[in-house]
Amino acid sequence: MSAVTRVQRAYARIEATDRPELWIDLRPQAEVDQEARTIDERVAAGEHLPLAGKLLAAKGNIDVAGLKTTAGCPAYAYTPEGDAPAVARLRAAGAIVLGTTNLDQFATGLVGTRSPHGAVRNAYDPARISGGSSSGSAVAVALGIVDLALGTDTAGSGRVPAAFNGIVGLKPTRGLVPTTGVVPACASLDCVTVFARTLPEAEQALAYMTSPSGRDLPALPQRTPGPWRIAVAAPEQLGELDKGWAAAYEAAVAQLTAAGSELRTLDLTPFTEAAAMLYEGAFVAERYTAVGSFVDKLITEGGEGLDPTVAGIITRARDIPAHQLYADQDRLTDLRTRALAELGNADALLLPTAPGHPTLAEVAADPLGANARLGRFTNSTNLFDLAAVAVPAGMVDGLPFGVMLIGPAFTDERLARIASLLQPQLRIAVLGAHLSGQPLNPQLLSLGAELERTTTTAPVYRLHALSTTPPKPGLVHVGTEDPGADIEAEVWRLPAEGLGRLLAELPRPMTLGRVELTDGSHVPGFLCEPSALEGAEDITTHGGWRAYLRSISPSGV
Repeated sequence: MSAVTRVQRAYARIEATDRPELWIDLRPQAEVDQEARTIDERVAAGEHLPLAGKLLAAKGNIDVAGLKTTAGCPAYAYTPEGDAPAVARLRAAGAIVLGTTNLDQFATGLVGTRSPHGAVRNAYDPARISGGSSSGSAVAVALGIVDLALGTDTAGSGRVPAAFNGIVGLKPTRGLVPTTGVVPACASLDCVTVFARTLPEAEQALAYMTSPSGRDLPALPQRTPGPWRIAVAAPEQLGELDKGWAAAYEAAVAQLTAAGSELRTLDLTPFTEAAAMLYEGAFVAERYTAVGSFVDKLITEGGEGLDPTVAGIITRARDIPAHQLYADQDRLTDLRTRALAELGNADALLLPTAPGHPTLAEVAADPLGANARLGRFTNSTNLFDLAAVAVPAGMVDGLPFGVMLIGPAFTDERLARIASLLQPQLRIAVLGAHLSGQPLNPQLLSLGAELERTTTTAPVYRLHALSTTPPKPGLVHVGTEDPGADIEAEVWRLPAEGLGRLLAELPRPMTLGRVELTDGSHVPGFLCEPSALEGAEDITTHGGWRAYLRSISPSGV
């Protein structure tokens, strides 16, 4: 699908969903259309743009050239000189920014309601919160408006919104993605994160955002061969969860066990005790360091545009004594030592991303209490300098349930591999331009597809060379009456969401249907509308697309 078509569909989707609270600044469609045309022209000229046409949103505390950075406070707005590095790197790979998204003001909150631009409603249930602080970014992805969105994560803001909206959130090791061009919440803890509907899409984006870390690579324990080793929490240490969530967590545990992982229980106490320290201890003083003087000044001028809950958190942090910070640092060091000892040689810790999913009314009634509960499992991650990935893990009463995997710094790729075991997998048969080495194969790879086997169809199909760009064949079922042939095919495994994305972008005359393989099994595969065969060369006797290409070109392309 062309970048121009993607943009047109996105703006139509924005109008159809009618969620104005998602955006702080939305770029004019004419301006974005022109950028998309340029991307299409560059691709047509042979330029390699791996994210060509991918649509991107950026949280409103991240610099985007041409748009004001507000951090959710209109009075704070400034015009950046250029893109933040995270944005610039995605744009250099072909991504197109639609705009900046709403957030809990100054990235202070896990609820998505603390904004003068309005509360961001959940993608599944408008009566519930979207999760914050990266609320607008997560919902823009969940509603299918953008492919990728940037958030930030200090206490869980790149993970809680992912869980509440049924998408993926990657929170990388601190320092892998530069925080230059990001309004800080707690500068020593902040991370730039990425949201996507599939894990492979999120990983691909993160790969382009990442730069060599300025930190020294720690001496990670040498991993001995064997199954993944996963630590889990004892049910009694999870605390009170929403109805059905304990069972959903146990189902995720069972899924990892069924995939061959070794599981063991750890003591969650050091994690939850450290989580409480993030807001209840002295570490919140860093939020005052970031924007406190501005907040104080704005209050003296009347406080217009300040969220009262955010203002209260930041101004109270001003008076925390220095000795408390040193005492909390000592305590945190002890808790981190205990937490890492509990992890031991485990590859990851599996937890629910949040204990529950409150309504907008529940958060309004108790803004601080509701927020504190949401960070029970996420708050300690950056305090302990850990990496994390949040992924969907089913539905409970019609709402998404999510889990996260947490591991030592610089184990980001390992966590993603384990997380992929929790994603539903489907199979698809390909016979033409999506075959290994063919022009559209990267589309499969970008969706996380893995080659399972090479085989042939049952002898009930004929193959034709279509006049398309890029060239591709058309497979048509003819049954046993009209002699067919065994046609070379590849069977790929990919996430269920990935197959949905593939189908949504499938151009005519291609269709998706059941393809019978030589062993008698049936899997979804690419077929062709019969009307497209008029004038198309029958190439069945070649036995497959690649054999046909070799017959007309020695290179087979």
